[in-house]
Amino acid sequence: MKEAITLGVVCLARTTFDYAAAKELWDGIRSDLEAIENVRIVAPRALVFEVDEAKAAASQLARAQVDGLVIISGTFHLGHLALELVKTVHTPVLLWGLPELPYNGGKIRLNSVCGVNLNASNLYKSGVQNYHVTIGEHIDMNWVDAIRVLKVLSRSHIGILGYRAHGFFNLSVADLALYRQTGILIDHYELSEVWNFPASDEAVQARATQLRGIFDVSGITAEQLHKVAMLAVKLQGFLDKYALDALAIRCWPEFAAEYGISPCAAMSLLQSEHRILACEGDVEGGLSMLMHRAVGAETPFLFDFSQVDFEKDFALFWHCGVAPCNLWDGRCVRSLDTYFAGGKGVTADFVLKEGELSVLRLDSSEGKYRVFLQRARAIPMEKELKGTYLKAKFDVPVKQVLDKVIGKGVAHHASVVYGNYIEPFRIAAKIAGWEVIE
Repeated sequence: MKEAITLGVVCLARTTFDYAAAKELWDGIRSDLEAIENVRIVAPRALVFEVDEAKAAASQLARAQVDGLVIISGTFHLGHLALELVKTVHTPVLLWGLPELPYNGGKIRLNSVCGVNLNASNLYKSGVQNYHVTIGEHIDMNWVDAIRVLKVLSRSHIGILGYRAHGFFNLSVADLALYRQTGILIDHYELSEVWNFPASDEAVQARATQLRGIFDVSGITAEQLHKVAMLAVKLQGFLDKYALDALAIRCWPEFAAEYGISPCAAMSLLQSEHRILACEGDVEGGLSMLMHRAVGAETPFLFDFSQVDFEKDFALFWHCGVAPCNLWDGRCVRSLDTYFAGGKGVTADFVLKEGELSVLRLDSSEGKYRVFLQRARAIPMEKELKGTYLKAKFDVPVKQVLDKVIGKGVAHHASVVYGNYIEPFRIAAKIAGWEVIE
């Protein structure tokens, strides 16, 4: 489900143009906007012609605490109007121009695009450059989804359990730089808080039964299965108690040594139920997954660029066994295994399904944020490895992708989802002032 947002919408006009036609168009547009999934519309029904009307509209939208401001040039209009709106409503802006209507008696009727040009120039020269422009009969849904991305970052509750994994310095975050960029404050919890979290026998037994129905568990002991089931119950309860939207977990080395198993299998199960869990204490990886989910992508997960084959032009997206178990290819045997951490690994093992992929990494370097974006396709492969993995072919040569990752020092985790989810993140990055790496 897409992130819920509130949009403020105002339609501007001038009496020297065909404002009656613009009002008819505005009524239809408003009806269309109110039908968009998880979008609440706040908008004056009348066209806005004068400065006082723009001020009143701005006050209405500010009181509603809108997440984005849509300024429609119903016709050409006074340059004051958009400036008055933006002066009061401090959100990203969509400047929307309407296609010109058939000429009537040799006179241009709307001159809407010129109104957009006027507003863009005024805003740009006044230092307000977080606007996006669209020309057409319908709102730019990629911009709407970009607002969802920024909203989910601003309101999410993020936790880190333990710390980042040992030696993974590149997954560290500067708390106040992250706050400055997104509004997020990270809450820290000790590993023992999950280990000691209560778990009823009944709930643990239900999880164990569920695991047996999903995985071949012949490769692990009854005690290990019990620990996976118990950890799934503990993590679920912990996430619910603290109302966490995402949790980054220091999954090694302490988990296997002190709890008795690694958390991979339990995380695979919970992620299939739409929980956002980032391995190895990767906070920005968790945020990348949340960003994917904000635009309606289902069950995002983190992967490593574990192998590249320049001759056959593919990459292996692999991780030790944490991908959501619902993304299984439907052919291989889904199993639980103990192939690492001295037999205490307890990971999920399966090949992921085929399909279109979108890759995203929100990443920071030297106090600045950037987003890494790529499109790829998961292609068939045999189950030849432990862990969870897929073979991916990018839209561009894999060497070109790897050169971007290495050359820009992008962290070794990225979020991947099935489907085409790229453009909203380009727009969100432009609004936020982040570099886009593609």
